[in-house]
Amino acid sequence: MTTCTQPGCTGSIVDGYCDVCGSPGAAVQPPATSGAGSAPIAAAVAGGCSQPGCPGQILDGYCDVCGSPAPAVAGPAPETAAESSTPTGGLGPAGSTITRASARLDSAALGSQRAGAAGSKITKRVQSGSARLRSARLGAGLTRVPPAPVVDASQAVMKNPQIPEEKRNCPVCGNPVGRSRDGQPGRTEGFCPKCRNPFSFTPKLKAGDLVANQYEVAGCLAHGGLGWIYLARDKNVSDRWVVLKGLLNSGDADALAVAIIEQQFLAQVEHPLIVEIYNFVTHDDAGYIVMEYVGGTSLKQLLKARMKANGGSYDPLPVDQALAYILEILPAFQYLHDLGLVYCDFKPDNLIQVGDAVKLIDLGGVRRLDDQDSAIYGTVGYQAPEVAQVGTTIASDIYTIGRTLVVLMMEFRGYQTRYVASLPTVEETPLFQRYDSLYRLLAKACAPDPADRFASIDELRVQLLGVLREVVAQHRSGTSLTSAASVLFEAPAITSDALEWDQLPALRSDTSDPQYAWLSNIAVDDPAERLRALDSAPAATAEVLLARARAALQLGQPDLVDRICAEMLTADPWEWRAVWVAGLAALQRNDFRSAQSSFNAVYGQVPGELAPKLALALACERGGEGAIAENLYRTCAGTDANYVAPAAFGMARIRAAQGDVNAAVAALDLVPSTSRGYVESRRQRALHLYQSGDGLGSLAAALGSLQGVRIDPAERAEVTAKILDRALTVVAAQGPQPQVMIGDYPAEDGSLRDGLEAAYRQLAAGASDERSRYALVDKANAVRRWTLR
Repeated sequence: MTTCTQPGCTGSIVDGYCDVCGSPGAAVQPPATSGAGSAPIAAAVAGGCSQPGCPGQILDGYCDVCGSPAPAVAGPAPETAAESSTPTGGLGPAGSTITRASARLDSAALGSQRAGAAGSKITKRVQSGSARLRSARLGAGLTRVPPAPVVDASQAVMKNPQIPEEKRNCPVCGNPVGRSRDGQPGRTEGFCPKCRNPFSFTPKLKAGDLVANQYEVAGCLAHGGLGWIYLARDKNVSDRWVVLKGLLNSGDADALAVAIIEQQFLAQVEHPLIVEIYNFVTHDDAGYIVMEYVGGTSLKQLLKARMKANGGSYDPLPVDQALAYILEILPAFQYLHDLGLVYCDFKPDNLIQVGDAVKLIDLGGVRRLDDQDSAIYGTVGYQAPEVAQVGTTIASDIYTIGRTLVVLMMEFRGYQTRYVASLPTVEETPLFQRYDSLYRLLAKACAPDPADRFASIDELRVQLLGVLREVVAQHRSGTSLTSAASVLFEAPAITSDALEWDQLPALRSDTSDPQYAWLSNIAVDDPAERLRALDSAPAATAEVLLARARAALQLGQPDLVDRICAEMLTADPWEWRAVWVAGLAALQRNDFRSAQSSFNAVYGQVPGELAPKLALALACERGGEGAIAENLYRTCAGTDANYVAPAAFGMARIRAAQGDVNAAVAALDLVPSTSRGYVESRRQRALHLYQSGDGLGSLAAALGSLQGVRIDPAERAEVTAKILDRALTVVAAQGPQPQVMIGDYPAEDGSLRDGLEAAYRQLAAGASDERSRYALVDKANAVRRWTLR
């Protein structure tokens, strides 16, 4: 047994595939990152994560999968969405409302809207590092999902296998059949009056039947689109439990033989997250697939149990748990797609949980991507709207995943009628109002045009993990103490209160770009020289154009940036990186409305990333959309430790502009002492309190903000002088209050003068010119307390 070669995976190779991430045992090259700007994270690995079940590695002090800090931390596990009733804790009021959500902002056109043609080919998307996203425990170490008990096979058999009349429909056209008339019970067998095809709801096999001289039937498990599903024992293999499911065209011997041949490829599907196909057999002119028995609970059964426990009212899964289930099963879809197969009919019925693991069942609808002839299986409300015209694709599978997520997380009324090919609006959906990023994820996964959806399961996984982190963070009090490296953006490096376009997170380079090596050899710091060097590139690839746009931004040439972005979008209407750069150019020329539109469009393309939210927050702040900006800043601060400082500074600016100094100070207090922006946050805290009023208490708190902070001595002396001067004025007007300490000085005239004199003399000693030095000495002499000497 060998270990998995995927980065960050702790699994072992069993039967040719990893028992954790499902990757094949042979060494696999890192997936390409074409066009989305993703790249492997180059950082020193400091060991594996200590969190149970997490396969991550410690990078820069934190796990790159679950975000836990390097040392083992004692304390309770993070609350799940079901366990917490406080949406944002110490970050302020809940912000996911219609008026505060960025979904109402305009977005730059991308994809089919710009191209004007449905079905446009997606040529570039993210495919990076997805193997390490899967954890051995549901939730990727971010949240808890209760385990499901193993169901004893003998207890799963139906005692009285009957189909209620209201659920009897023609298996071909879906028309209601077998219904009661004139007080007479409906027939369980007959012909559909609409399409004239036969129907039967009577089990063909009974307990004790021996199928293919090998499988002894125990009874019925359930009824599906192809008839009854049976439980049996494999008499040739240790009496193991197996499942028998009927094949289409069982009534015609030739058609049955063709059906078996057409589905033999399913026996080659071997993945730890997919039910195993053992055999194809015939019995009494009927064909059956023989499958592994999975003794667990389907998500449909789980929803039914929750509904029953809730007194008959729909009780959806907590959002974090629903996301955790889907995140866990996505490698199975990627495996099928890599084999050129599509699942076709994903829904809550087909995902089984056993303990803390999940498995994809019912492969009856699986078909080849190039199959143009065989029957397509799907379920109304889950199947993509284009399937009837263009067939099944990777995009249609992604659509079913998105629809399943919605059903798991809310009572999706009308999903098979009014909203059969659309989602409810944000205005009428509290779930979407509360979780803005989740709405963006679902809107992209369920986009009407298949070309506008995620292009691959890997891309969906990366963004879904980011959304899960946000959802978990929203139900946690305070700011995030963990961070997770993005595959698309560099981490922000904000150490000052000012946030400009060039301080926003930079795009990561696409190492698969044909000109990446050539670009790596350009070591020119001057942007004008670099722009001239880039003009001689062998080919104008996306990375070359992005490098040219960056140099043009540094030269203050936004018009050139716009031309480069237009060229990129002409080549690929889905190239959101061009729209990101266009947003930076709009910020540079103070066109905040256009910046909002650009960053909002990028947000919709990569909803699990924080960089677009930070950029959009800045554009909204500058453009007068303070409520939306603060909501976005709050999300950034609560989700990732790398974003706390810039987000806290943004919230403080907004609150201070509204005159709420206490709220501004509370925002600055979010910045932890480990942050590179901590010193600046304490300096800003002192200045806000200094400017808030004339009370000695505020002034004492202002100077106290700098205690224990490593700050430049001259800067400390400057702030100290301002505060002590104001305190001296207050004491002169209100009288001394020696019990109040302003730093090291009691609030009385003599002590404050001593401190203020010392501050002025320290500033004079470090003055850059003689004139300033003399002025400061004069101030020190003027404030000096009177003495008899």
